[in-house]
Amino acid sequence: MTLLSSYLLSVLIWFPVVGGVLVLAVSADRNADRARWTALGVSVATFLLSIPLWSRFDRTSADMQFVERTPWIERFQIEYFLGVDGISVPLVLLTTLLTMVVVVSGWRVIKDRVAQYFAAFLIMEGLMIGVFCALDGILFYLFWEAMLIPMFLIIGVWGGPNRVYAAIKFFLYTLLGSLLMLIALLYLNRAAGGSFDLLSFHHLPLSAGVQTLVFLAFFAAFAVKIPMVPVHTWLPDAHVEAPTGGSVILAAITLKMGAYGFLRIAMPIAPDAAHQIAPIIIGLSLLAVVYIALVALVQQDMKKLIAYSSISHMGFVTLGFFVFETRAMEGAIVQMISHGFISGALFLCVGVLYDRLHSREIATYGGVIKVMPVFSFFIVFFAMANAGLPGTSGFVGEFLVILGAFSVNGWYATVAALTLIVGAAYTLWMVKRVVFGSIQNPKVAELEDLDRRELGMLLFIAVGVLLIGVWPAPLLEVMAASVDQLLAHVAVSKL
Repeated sequence: MTLLSSYLLSVLIWFPVVGGVLVLAVSADRNADRARWTALGVSVATFLLSIPLWSRFDRTSADMQFVERTPWIERFQIEYFLGVDGISVPLVLLTTLLTMVVVVSGWRVIKDRVAQYFAAFLIMEGLMIGVFCALDGILFYLFWEAMLIPMFLIIGVWGGPNRVYAAIKFFLYTLLGSLLMLIALLYLNRAAGGSFDLLSFHHLPLSAGVQTLVFLAFFAAFAVKIPMVPVHTWLPDAHVEAPTGGSVILAAITLKMGAYGFLRIAMPIAPDAAHQIAPIIIGLSLLAVVYIALVALVQQDMKKLIAYSSISHMGFVTLGFFVFETRAMEGAIVQMISHGFISGALFLCVGVLYDRLHSREIATYGGVIKVMPVFSFFIVFFAMANAGLPGTSGFVGEFLVILGAFSVNGWYATVAALTLIVGAAYTLWMVKRVVFGSIQNPKVAELEDLDRRELGMLLFIAVGVLLIGVWPAPLLEVMAASVDQLLAHVAVSKL
């Protein structure tokens, strides 16, 4: 077990990647069940292997833990350097947990190229975990870019009618932003004497002008991934065209990579620039919180509504980061985890309906509760959580962000709090038209309620939403030391 602990991060990264290759090797469309069971076994094993990250993590330390460091390309001082802290551990666990759920969600829905579908998700799981663990700049960049390939294929192969357009738009937006990040990493490498160690970058004596340019380069990459207004337009298209599993991972994990990049790279490397540009980012965050929520209010496609909701909720995350207050930043990280559960569950609920009627239009439905009472309970529960109902995870993160923002500027908190009203409006408006009322469409009357597979995956996520909502202390304890260290570092000027 000691050996496993020493290389646990490498196991978590490469085990699902090798598992994805194994799925391709042992399966074909004629024996799709073998692909399903192999993928499920790999995803469950990866989740179980990630549990020691939580159980063995030292919550009193802000240092990197489970560190692995060895020379990789010695000529260019590129290292295979991995480690996690209290910010990255919850995100790794979220990735392993939701990948397992995604495999279950596509069990009978995916009928073509089954092995390739599950293999893409397993390979992407390992690459996303790599992003949250990498402490070498080039290693981080390689994981960051490589995970675009399986997601591009998931959207482009198993997506909707406009899947090719959505996949190319997603790929180009994220790739172009990332090129600026690579330029910034190369500059920092030169300033650090040839090293790509991200932790050493945190202590470089950069001038104000250089900090601003470096921060803006990283901002271009991370803002697109979140996505922040005005570079958000790729997300609704990608969500609408992606298969259900792709939408779940896109909203629950991929968006969080952008937010994580701010905490791990942009803010600690260029703290003065972060403070200088913070008012602009806060303005964009509040714009996302309010304006995008209003855009969600008029959507007729359920997937598009939830996609715009994701942009609005991620505005809370960036607001919590850039008010530089402990409660707000902890609340923002809780919001990242909570949004992963809630948005993923809502996309799964839409997928349940789409699998039956092949329509995402709100007008297609009505009176669903009369024929699908169990399903209706879950979609109403997740909708309430999305609106920030106390007792659910959605409330904890938003409350802490508003509380922290209020101590910095009352107007920030006031504007941000408006989203609780608008968020409840568009969420409950969708639920009212889909779940309640009379049955207008004869096809709705023929719908069947959740089967055991669907019930299991939604119940699994619901437990997580409730657990964080009523008992957030363990999650807050894990991140506390790392958040305090980050805020102390960012508060100290390098100039």
